[in-house]
Amino acid sequence: MLGLALLYGMTAPASALASGAPDDAAPAAAVDASLGDPAPTPAPKVSAVDGVLQLDDIAEVTVANLKEWAATHDPAKLVPFIEGRAIRGNYPEEVHPHEGRIYFHLKITPESKEHWTDLLGAPDSMRRPVRFSIGLEDHAPFETVHDKTNPLLMTVISPVFGATAALVASLTLILFIRLARSTSIIREPGAAPADGSPKAYNLGRTQMAFWFFLIYVSYLVIWLITDMLDTITPSLLGLMGISAGTALSEALIDSSKDSAHSERSWNLSAERRELEKTIADLKLERAGLDAGAAATPDEIAQREQLDGKIQAARARLTQATHRFSSLDSKKTARATRGFLRDVMADRDGYSFHRFQIFAWTIVLGIMFVSSVYNSLAMPEFSATLLGLMGLSSGTYIGFKFPERQE
Repeated sequence: MLGLALLYGMTAPASALASGAPDDAAPAAAVDASLGDPAPTPAPKVSAVDGVLQLDDIAEVTVANLKEWAATHDPAKLVPFIEGRAIRGNYPEEVHPHEGRIYFHLKITPESKEHWTDLLGAPDSMRRPVRFSIGLEDHAPFETVHDKTNPLLMTVISPVFGATAALVASLTLILFIRLARSTSIIREPGAAPADGSPKAYNLGRTQMAFWFFLIYVSYLVIWLITDMLDTITPSLLGLMGISAGTALSEALIDSSKDSAHSERSWNLSAERRELEKTIADLKLERAGLDAGAAATPDEIAQREQLDGKIQAARARLTQATHRFSSLDSKKTARATRGFLRDVMADRDGYSFHRFQIFAWTIVLGIMFVSSVYNSLAMPEFSATLLGLMGLSSGTYIGFKFPERQE
């Protein structure tokens, strides 16, 4: 009887479980639950972005289920994902897992420079719609509410700073144009033409002004968008040096011609003074002979000789005066005949060496603007292109030596 009782006690729970007895079912289910797999961690999701999504600004990102995700991962390694690509190296400034908030200071890092260039280059408006999320650099980004159907507006150029920079650049350009039209800032050196016409435009000074404004405006635009200050490339310094050297060499040549002109003018002026003094002395001597008594044959011959010297001196004085007047008229600068004709033609007409340097300046200028617009960076011209520009400038300077000034 005792054996039957023990056997019944051992089999009773199993039969009770099979019959679905309520009293014993709950403890059994608790045991099974304790032995099963734990519940999965809910996936994080970007639910909001506060602040301005702009380079060199703070973005406050709200992430659902961040606290649970941070229990098994390092949130300090998260980076922003813009248009599906990671902004590598742009780690959080602050992380608040319990509040589900992460703060990013959006900036250009060496690893993310190319991506920022793709995002900000070739802008067609002040703002651009983008997909935004966050995640680990080498993993897929978190789910986000700012996907293709609900993009986030990223500011490419701040409206306030953009308007300010545009105003500064426009005022500078307007001021320069007014100076170019009314002063000699990019015109030929020398006195104004006698008829009061404006002086001709100078090729070397115009080229230097052209590169100044391209670099000036480009530097302002790149700084405005990327906040980068060190954007002047070595090849750009070389290009600026070539344009400045061209204008300086041209000025030195013109100065040497002016010096030679001044020396000739001084010599002719001294010759005129000497001839005038000689004529005065000869007249005085001739007057002394006329004041005497009846002239002897020798005195008559001497008077005729003095008259011949006076006539010869007067003829030389007339020639010297004519040369001096002609030389003085050459000191005035050329009168303008229109901008293009001024820079591509000298006093003898259009010249290929002027056209060559003008054409290459325009071509390199177009390449410059394209690089700044698409890549947000100053172009890096090759040594070959710089050599070509230097050769054109050297040819122009070489032909400048025999170029007439009259």
